[in-house]
Amino acid sequence: MTNDIVALIDYYEKEKAIDRDKVVAALEYAFISAYRKMVPGADAIETLRADVNTKRGETRIHAMLRVVADDDHVDKWNEVPVSLARKRDPEAEVGGEMEFDVTPKDFGRIAVQTAKQTMMQRLRQAEKEMIYEEFKDRAGDVVSGTVRRFDRSDVLIDLGKFEGVMPSRERVQTEEYNIGDRIRAYVVAVENEGRGPEIILSRSHPNFVRRLFEAEVNEISDHTVEIRGIAREAGYRTKVAVFSNDSKVDPVGACVGLKGARVKNIVRELNNEKVDIIRWSDDPDEFVREALKPATLRSVNIDEENKVVNVTVDEEDLSKAIGRRGQNARLSSRLMGWDVQVRKDESKLEQFQAKVADAAHSVAEQLGIDDEAAEKLFNAGGTSCEMIVDMPVEYIVPVLEVSEERAREILVKAHEAIGRELPAELGGGEAPAADEAASEAAEAAEAEAADAPAAEEAPAAEPAADEPAADAGDEEPSEPSEKTASPEA
Repeated sequence: MTNDIVALIDYYEKEKAIDRDKVVAALEYAFISAYRKMVPGADAIETLRADVNTKRGETRIHAMLRVVADDDHVDKWNEVPVSLARKRDPEAEVGGEMEFDVTPKDFGRIAVQTAKQTMMQRLRQAEKEMIYEEFKDRAGDVVSGTVRRFDRSDVLIDLGKFEGVMPSRERVQTEEYNIGDRIRAYVVAVENEGRGPEIILSRSHPNFVRRLFEAEVNEISDHTVEIRGIAREAGYRTKVAVFSNDSKVDPVGACVGLKGARVKNIVRELNNEKVDIIRWSDDPDEFVREALKPATLRSVNIDEENKVVNVTVDEEDLSKAIGRRGQNARLSSRLMGWDVQVRKDESKLEQFQAKVADAAHSVAEQLGIDDEAAEKLFNAGGTSCEMIVDMPVEYIVPVLEVSEERAREILVKAHEAIGRELPAELGGGEAPAADEAASEAAEAAEAEAADAPAAEEAPAAEPAADEPAADAGDEEPSEPSEKTASPEA
C-alpha cells in the first residue's frame, strides 16, 4: 500500500508536472468515493474526510457527526448521542460536532483498486487545469510539436507535457501530416470548456505568418519595420503589407533579405506557399497599384464613401490583376479593406470601334446606303470602295441580305465613286466593243483602198526585158510625171 500511493504521487508530480497537493487532493476524493461504494449506507453520511499519509502510504476515513441528546438520537449516520461523545471528549456539548475514524479493515488495498478510475479522472482534470493556467497567456505564440494521432480529420499534436489539437478548420488543405512529423503551429486559443481546457493550434491562421516574420526579420522584432496587414489563403498565396518607421530602411528589402534568404525560410515553413511582400501606403491609389502587382493599372477610380476601388487594366494584364481563381484581386481587397473591382480597359476598343464607325459612315455616304449596311460590308472586308468593287454580287447578297439587283446598284456606285469603268456583268463594256469593231473595219477599208491602185498600175510600170528594173525609190517620182504629161497629149 505504501509503495502504491507514494509511487503514484511521485509519478504525477514529476512526469505530469502536477502539483503534489493536487495529486493528494485527487487521492482523497477517490478514497472517499471508494468508501461510499464499499460501506453499505455510507452514502447517507453527509461529511466525510480522507486523510492520506504520503510518507507512510496510509489512508484513514473520518466522518463528522453532530452531537445530540440521547433521546433525540435518530440518524445513526450523521448523529452521535451526547453520552457517547463525552466518553471521548468530556467537554462535548449538544449541538457540537465530533469527528470519528470510520476506516474499514483492509480499506487501503481494496480502496486503491476501487478508487483507481475516479482518481484518474480527477488527475486528468487537474492536468487540464494546469494546462489552462500555463497556456492561457501563450495564445498567439508559435509552438513546436510532434503529430501523435488523428481523431477523424483533427490532428493531435504532442507538445511535451501537454497535447494540442489542430481542428480540420485550422489545417492547411494542401498539407498532409503523418504520425511522427515535427511541425510548428500557432496557438489560436486555450479553451476551458466542460470537457476541460484544450489548446487549439493552427497552421492556416494569418497570424502564423506574422509570427514567422517576427522571428525571421530582426527589423520587425525591434519595431523598425511594421506589418500593417496580412491577407492569406492558406496553402496558395499570402499578401503581407509592411511599413518602415525609418526612412532609411526599405521595409520590403528587410523582409526579403539578402538574396531572398529571409523570405525563403518562411516560404519553406509554409510548404512553398507564395508570399507577396508589398509596401503599405495610406493613399488607396498607390496602395492598390502595389497590391495588384505585377499587373500594370491603366486607371484607378476611388469611391471613398462606399470604399470601392475600380481599376482598369489592359487585356494582357487582366489575368495578372485577377490572379489564379481570383486570388490576387480577392487578397488585395482583404488587405485594403476595400472592394477592389478589376475590369478590362475598353478605351482602345472604343477608339477602334469609333474609327470603324467613321469609316463605315464614309462608305455609306459614297454608296447611298445606311450605316448599318455599311458596317456589315466593313466587317465583311469592304473597308473602302476600292475593296468593295472587287466583291462579286454573289458575295454581297448574303452579307447585306438584299437582292442581286440591289447588290449590282451598290457595285455600280462603288465603281463610280472611284472612277473605275463598269465591267460587262454590270452593264458596262458594250460601247467600247462597238467602237473597237468600227475602228478595225475602217483600218481594213483603208488597207484595201491602198492595195487596189497598186494592182492597176502594175502592168504599166513593168520594165522591158533588156532594161534593168527601176529602184523602188524611182517609181514614186515617175507616177506624177506620167499623170501630168497625159493631159497635154
